[in-house]
Formats: sequence, structure tokens, C-alpha cells
Amino acid sequence: MICVGGDDVGNQGDCGGDVGNQGDSVDAKWFSSARNHVASAASRRTREERERKEEVDSQPGSRAAPTDPYRYRMDYPSLGTCLIINNKNFHRSTGMSFRNGTDVDAGTAMKTFSGLGYKVRVANDQTVRQMENLLLSVSQEDHSGCASFVCVLLSHGDEGVIYGTDGFVELKTLTGYFKGQRCPSLVAKPKLFFIQACRGTDLDGGIETDSVAEQSPERIPVEADFLYAYSTAPGYYSWRNTANGSWFMQGLCEMLQRHGTELELMQIMTRVNHKVATEFESSSNLPGYSDKKQIPCIVSMLTKDFYFPH
Repeated sequence: MICVGGDDVGNQGDCGGDVGNQGDSVDAKWFSSARNHVASAASRRTREERERKEEVDSQPGSRAAPTDPYRYRMDYPSLGTCLIINNKNFHRSTGMSFRNGTDVDAGTAMKTFSGLGYKVRVANDQTVRQMENLLLSVSQEDHSGCASFVCVLLSHGDEGVIYGTDGFVELKTLTGYFKGQRCPSLVAKPKLFFIQACRGTDLDGGIETDSVAEQSPERIPVEADFLYAYSTAPGYYSWRNTANGSWFMQGLCEMLQRHGTELELMQIMTRVNHKVATEFESSSNLPGYSDKKQIPCIVSMLTKDFYFPH
């Protein structure tokens, strides 16, 4: 059960510093076989008719046709696991502050991803060793019956690192467990990481605008089929409201709930970017921390379109 904690309405950040309990705060060879160029007119007509039928049968949001090389398969027994790591309380030695509002994020994420069809697990207040062991353990499970994997990380952070309750670890260490032969049952399947954490200490003051046929490859890159959705751009604070949760997770969950079964994932993430960029602005009782903006950063190594199944 996720408890919604914190009675003080304000905004905090995920960089570890306390920027006020009123307002917003910061968390700190392509390969292909040669085609037969001497095809008969009859066989061409047959192929064209088959392709037209596949186009009709493969509408956005439906399960992908097995022959579609540009869409991830969703016709597995399970959509997959969604692992949520929610770090709220930190050891004094880290210098990191209490993350009010993070339970709201965890609860909303749990509801959203379970609604999409994921088997959700939640782990609260994990040390660095616990985070490493947990992700390693999940990566070693058999995902052969799963279409994808999702991980939501809610914590303090800095560029390239995220905090456990007793220190920090490089993100590439945690995501590395799912690459290549370290996790063979997820090879060529989408692995989605959503990261709510600071990536630096810069503040975004904003600016006024005037207006508002599939071939099976022999090898694939180990970095392929990952998506990293960061709550903020490199070097910047990430804002979290102590009552409503972080701007990024609010936007992400709202757009997934609204468009999850009709739009392709990158279209959804573009709408998340739009919402966070245009509908949020910080309010803090500390000088210099009010009227600040934020833009998420989506890094995609996905090789196909991703549609959640109906």
C-alpha cells in the first residue's frame, strides 16, 4: 500500500537541497536478403493485396501484425513487469532532504501502469546495495513471456547518478543489468526507464514567446530498444510539489491514462513534454526559486513503434 505523505503544501526538488516548504522544490548493416527481381505480374498482385490487408488489420493501438517490422509485438501472454523504486527518506550522511510528495507519484504510477496491464512491484526506501540487487534480480528473471519492461525511479539525483537512501549510484550501472546477454529474455524488446530526479542545479527561468517486409538481423546493438525518460534536461533541477507530486510524474501519468491505448509512445511523451513545459511554474519562499520552468528529456534507442495494447 502506498501512503500519501506530507501535510505541508509546497514544492521541493530532487537535488537534495531544501528550497522551501511553501511552493515548488527541486529533486536534486542494416542486413537484408537479395530480392528476386524477376517476379511475375501475378505474384506482384498477390503481394500487393496481402500488404493492403496487413495495413487494414494493423491499426494504431491494436496488437501488431507479426510481419510488421516497425512495431513491437504485443501478443505475448503478459505486457511485462513495472518496477517502481520510491526513495523518500535518506540517511543524514548523504545530505539529502526528505522527499515530500513522492508517495503521491508512486501511488499514481502504480495505478497508471497496472491499468495499462503491467504487473507492478513497489520497493520503498532502497539503499544503493538494495537497488542494485533488486534490479539485478529482476533482470535475471525469465521475461520470455513478456512484451516489455518498465522501471520507474523516484529519488534525488544529479547528472548520471541517482540516490539510494545511503548514497548514490550511476544510472548506467542499474540499466546495464538489462543490456544484451545480461538479460537475454528482453533482447529486442522495449525496456522503458522513467526517472524522476535532478540532473544538476541549474534553474530554467523560461522565456516569453510570440505564440504558443521484415528481415531478421544477425546482430543488434546492446544499447538498442531502451527508452530513458528523464524528468528534466541535463544539468537542471527537477521540481516536485509536496501535495500533488512531481511535475513530470503528474504529466506522465495523466498522458498515459488519457492516450495510452491510442497513441504511439513517443507521441505520448511529446504531450508530456508539452504539459510540463507549459502548465507548470515554480512557487517558492526562497529568493530566486520562484517562476522557474522545466522540460523533460526523452532519450530513445527504441527501434520500432511502441503501442500499448487495448
